[in-house]
Amino acid sequence: MSDQKIEYLPYEEAAKIVAAIQEEEDIHQDNRRILTVYNHEDKELCWFDFNEVMEGVGEVEAGERKETVQNYILSRIPTWARDI
Repeated sequence: MSDQKIEYLPYEEAAKIVAAIQEEEDIHQDNRRILTVYNHEDKELCWFDFNEVMEGVGEVEAGERKETVQNYILSRIPTWARDI
């Protein structure tokens, strides 16, 4: 097990490099959803487990869910994503 701590981009920098967050089926595991993050060149930067994100976000009104999930993810983009 690695003891490396993940470092995250500042929210503002992540917001500049992220073009889309797409909910998708996990191609490696049946009945699992992921949220894939893409840059402006349509390259995959990273992905998040859908259920873990929803648990982390907590209860949110339906009209605010998309923005809340987006903010949650943009706060957790690893620094290595800037090199993709």
